Amino acid sequence: MIELTEKNMVAVAKRENNTKRTYLVVNRLQGKHIPVKGSDAFYVFDSLAQQLKKEYNNERLLLVGFCETATAIGSRLAVYLNSAYMQTTREKIDNAEYLYFTESHSHATEQKLVKNDIDSIINNTDRIIFVEDEVTTGNTIMKIINIIENTYTNKIKFSVASLLNGMDSNSLNTYNSKGINVHYLVKTDHSAYSDIADNYKGDGEYVTADTSACGIEYTNVYDSYVNARRLTNGKSYADSCEKLFSFILGDNNFDSVKNALIVGTEEFMYPALYTAAKLNESGINAVSHSTTRSPIAVSSEEDYPVHKRFELRSLYDNDRVTFLYDIKKYDLVIIITDAENISDNGISSLVNALKSAGNNNIKLYRWCKK
Repeated sequence: MIELTEKNMVAVAKRENNTKRTYLVVNRLQGKHIPVKGSDAFYVFDSLAQQLKKEYNNERLLLVGFCETATAIGSRLAVYLNSAYMQTTREKIDNAEYLYFTESHSHATEQKLVKNDIDSIINNTDRIIFVEDEVTTGNTIMKIINIIENTYTNKIKFSVASLLNGMDSNSLNTYNSKGINVHYLVKTDHSAYSDIADNYKGDGEYVTADTSACGIEYTNVYDSYVNARRLTNGKSYADSCEKLFSFILGDNNFDSVKNALIVGTEEFMYPALYTAAKLNESGINAVSHSTTRSPIAVSSEEDYPVHKRFELRSLYDNDRVTFLYDIKKYDLVIIITDAENISDNGISSLVNALKSAGNNNIKLYRWCKK
């Protein structure tokens, strides 16, 4: 059993080139920046889901996971509760209208929700629960709450659920005065985080990955794909991820695999963590983390969360820069993406970065619509 404490979960890192907030809270058990066993991440997520199940068992819920870092958390909570679910996104979605809002402290500020899907479910929703990895002020969530209240006449209740909560008393009082419930696993105090981040040297290893041809072919999986940027529900998403895992299981020989890495891509985290968790059930030490837009400074100190940064190109967009941190050598690496048109530079930079750490057994699965 994992002890859910600030010491076990929280690491403070330096943001790169961000004057709005100089530090970044890196969660050691979330499976985004730091590799973690899928089963361990799900234990943490399920602990939060239990709070919501107890509180809202008789309400019609819509859960909204925030991209990038909370998409897997939101997905898992929706699976646990079998609730309606969708995530915010920065990707373009065909034939969609959006509700736009901004995340002021982020390196990529614009976020959006598919309005068409909210339109379709708002009359059958009692409460919207916004799911985050960590809430600091609650300002971003309040922006989208205000937009929804100004867009729809329905009397919707709102809640916030996060693994970590760093809101001060003023922020919490604002939420309480509006009747917005706040749920979390661990309370954090951010007052010293800027100083902690400033004291790290930032002298880690920075690598720009090679984009020359990597010689890997990818497998298309079209069966049962669910795009969680659009409205879905927990059972449908769970069933679809199980079908994907069954395909991967049948496509590989795991007899000699003791250590495996399952890589997700940007907003697309949950299927990778799910695959790792299923492999954990069979005794394989499978860990997962995902590529990210977050440019975190890396540093050599032993207690610093990330030490080596690989600068990549996005699988979704040749011109987008993404990152992956602290790659190690594994018996097998599986990449799972839902990029519809995979960029050549994106594939090459990711695979070449993995190869540079000694990984030669690499499989790439593209899970999306035909």
